[in-house]
This record gives sequence, structure tokens and C-alpha cells, in this order.
Amino acid sequence: MSERTATPRRTSEDEPAKRSLTGRLQETLSSAAEEHHANAGPSGAKGNRARREPGRQPRRARLRLTRIDPWSVMKTAFLLSVAFGVVTFVAIFMVWSVLGAAGVWDSINSAVASIVEGDSGNSTFDVTDYVGMSRVLGFTLLVSVLDVILLTAIATLTAFLYNLAAALLGGIEVTLAEDEK
Repeated sequence: MSERTATPRRTSEDEPAKRSLTGRLQETLSSAAEEHHANAGPSGAKGNRARREPGRQPRRARLRLTRIDPWSVMKTAFLLSVAFGVVTFVAIFMVWSVLGAAGVWDSINSAVASIVEGDSGNSTFDVTDYVGMSRVLGFTLLVSVLDVILLTAIATLTAFLYNLAAALLGGIEVTLAEDEK
């Protein structure tokens, strides 16, 4: 074996360093376990939750919402409106697929043919020419894109308007209280 690939032998000098590292790890782990048991208390399952003394009222804090960041509102509104557009598109696709599989379009075609043509049966009317899957999904996609643009713009404008109103009137006051448990 060459000198590069040979593994060095452990000497007696490495053993005390190894023992001290092992000892330190065991000491750290035991102190962490003791701290965990002390924090767990009698219930153990509650974790580090603050506990109230019996008979004491829950703490309350009165806060005022004075500013909403328009950039975060715009990002959130964009994401939610895109999700709403995707859900709308998928829902319309599913409804139109179920209607087609159930034979609704064929029933409408035969009903219109019997009304318009009578007994001759030479009708060229096809309802899917007017409300076919491609037309409806194209319209749904257009409405979804417009919805994304409008909802994002309206939400951002609302954040700006709220900030203006909060600067004049002070904002919305909210009272928060901790749990009773």
C-alpha cells in the first residue's frame, strides 16, 4: 500500500481526547434531559406552554392595525386569485365532461331536431357548435385571467386605501387574549 492510501494507526495520545469528547457529549445529553424533565412538569404533554395560576384572569392586549403592506397583499391576492382561476377552469372542464358523458348534448340535439324539422330528421343543428368544450374552456380561461388581474389590482388598491384611512383615523383596534386552558 502506498503512503497516501494507508490509514493512520491510532495512538494512545488519541484515546484521552476521544474519552473527553465522549464524556462531554454524555454530560451535555444528561443536562439536556434533566432540563427537559424540569420543563415538562407534571402534565408533560403540554410542552413549554405558559401556565396560568388558578383564579387569575387571562392576559389581554389591545393592539391597533395601522398599516398593511401593499406588496404582501398583492403577492397574496395574486396567488389566491390564480388558485381560484385554476379551480374554476378545472370545475368547468369536469362539468362539461360529465354533461358530454351523460349524453346531454345528444338529447338537446335530438329535441331541437324534432321541434324544428318534425318527422323529416334532416337536421344540421348541433348544440356543441355553440357551447362546445373548446369554446367554453376558452371563455373560462379568458375570465380567469381577467379575474387574476382584477382581484390583484383591487386587493392592492384596498391596502393602499386602508393605509390612508388608518393614517387619518388610527386603524382598526383589536383585543387579543390568551387561552383559558
